[in-house]
Amino acid sequence: MRTRFSCLRAAALPLALAAAFPLHAQNAAIAPELAATVVTATRVAQPLSDLVADVSIVDRDSIERSGAAGVADVLARLPGVEITRNGGPGTSTSVFLRGAESRFTAVYIDGVRVDSQSTGGAPWEQIPLSQIDRIEVLRGPAAAVYGSDAIGGVIQLFTRKGEGGPAPFVGIGVGSHGTSRAEAGISGAGGVDGAFDYSLGVAHEESSGFNARPIAGQNPDKDGYRSNSFNTRLGLRIDARQRIDATLLANNLNSQYDSSPKADDRSLNRLRTAGLGWTAQWTDAWKTRVQVTDSSSRYQTTPSPYLTLTDLRGYLFQNELRFGAHLVTAALERREDHLKNAPIDRGRHQDGLALGYGFTQGAHTLQLNARHDKDSEFGGKTTGSAAYGFAFAPNWRATASAGTAFRAPTLYQRFSDYGVATLQPESSRNLEAGLRWSQGGSSAGVVAYRNRVSNVITFAGAGACPSPFGCYANVARAEYKGVTFSGEQRLGDVALRGSLDFQDPRDLATDKLLARRARRHGTLGADTRIAGWTVGAEAQFSASRFDNAANTQRLGGYALLGLYASTRLSRDFTLQARIDNLADKDYQLARNYATPGRVAFVSLKWMPQ
Repeated sequence: MRTRFSCLRAAALPLALAAAFPLHAQNAAIAPELAATVVTATRVAQPLSDLVADVSIVDRDSIERSGAAGVADVLARLPGVEITRNGGPGTSTSVFLRGAESRFTAVYIDGVRVDSQSTGGAPWEQIPLSQIDRIEVLRGPAAAVYGSDAIGGVIQLFTRKGEGGPAPFVGIGVGSHGTSRAEAGISGAGGVDGAFDYSLGVAHEESSGFNARPIAGQNPDKDGYRSNSFNTRLGLRIDARQRIDATLLANNLNSQYDSSPKADDRSLNRLRTAGLGWTAQWTDAWKTRVQVTDSSSRYQTTPSPYLTLTDLRGYLFQNELRFGAHLVTAALERREDHLKNAPIDRGRHQDGLALGYGFTQGAHTLQLNARHDKDSEFGGKTTGSAAYGFAFAPNWRATASAGTAFRAPTLYQRFSDYGVATLQPESSRNLEAGLRWSQGGSSAGVVAYRNRVSNVITFAGAGACPSPFGCYANVARAEYKGVTFSGEQRLGDVALRGSLDFQDPRDLATDKLLARRARRHGTLGADTRIAGWTVGAEAQFSASRFDNAANTQRLGGYALLGLYASTRLSRDFTLQARIDNLADKDYQLARNYATPGRVAFVSLKWMPQ
């Protein structure tokens, strides 16, 4: 039976003002260990209390407690985030931030840009969750800081950083659909005063899966996956004012999918990211950072022959100057993109100059940013943003911001058989306002936004490209507007949390809702301690959506309930267990693609204390 969303409104709206998903607060006090600094909002480390931006944070404990199979599943539990997936983990995945297209979110792993110049947007299925230690999500345009692509926001993923003495760990887990996971690693710091820090991790995961396309004409076999990942993060403090650091992450993913009645169709994915940086604190006020990054995303299918490879190279020279209540930033950045997707073998580059100014004093916070990017293909693009926060009463703060952003067309959109070389960047203008309250461990917030995008690139009819079936064109306009409620509240020994999104992501040319995005979605959760166990429950809700642009193929709404528990078996061993979709709800994120149903996962982790 189709889930009705009225029950969500009745149950969730009061709680949404006083409860939130753990560790995601919209610039409210989150958790003591996370309250120190956030880097995503302005690209420099800043106290969370100084930010005007709408930011969520997820730490490793929350990731492990989630029992999620992929990064996108973790993100789906945050305010303002929806996902779609063509089947189970390991298959094509999209992330919608405030309803914006997946390609409108800039994604970084340890400061390394990840993108596909073929599909546009990050290849979410290729990012190994087992190697991720912390996630920061910035909602709202940030092109004035990051350049192209940050129309809907920015998501930063961080691997573990070593500190203290050697800290080894080993973990194993088993779950439904023949899922198994094994991981191991070590982190720490050594040398004089811990000058050298290190972190290494490896993981293997596989699943026999389930039939992802249970429809006529498709192979009825199970569609599983196998993933092998590795990461290392190294740092060396040269002296009291200089440090160098290096990161490396790799993942090979072999996943099954259905596109024919009998063939064992597989997608072979490979992701590599690497970064090398040097930071110098020249004076107490002046700090610089130089960074070189490289990422490679490879996607291949078999037995049907298809191969696409995106390489991104980045260079960053960043300066920050702090004096009193003021923070001035200046950055020079170069990005080089290259795509191999036969017959395409093309590249381009963008050079950017970014300036920022922040002011925090008393009840007032001001953040200004401006950036100019020059693309080797289409020329220059200037973006800017302004944000202001005012603590008008104890525990209360109001914020307002405006910003512009853009995304350059992908090399595939310009040079494939469906491409048009003269495509122009997609451009946006965003306005938002927020109200936040926090006191002790309780918080509540509401943010309203409107983001209008022009020159949206869509697949249109035959035109100035070789294909008679259609061409890409700058013919669409879109508007993403909505309101997000979130917060958290403790009642005795029980911690409550929740969020609720009302949104209207719409194609302005047709006045239709954008595909696979619900007008209402939310989360609810609670946890407590009982006899040495941490136990909790959380629910995800979504109203109905349409699978197509014409709004004729409806996907039913759904409500999913999950339960989790964890305990220390001894000083060094931790047991975790989780059940998702407890009611075994039959629902779809994409038409004619199944979802896993009720699943359970149990893990055991050894980490000497």
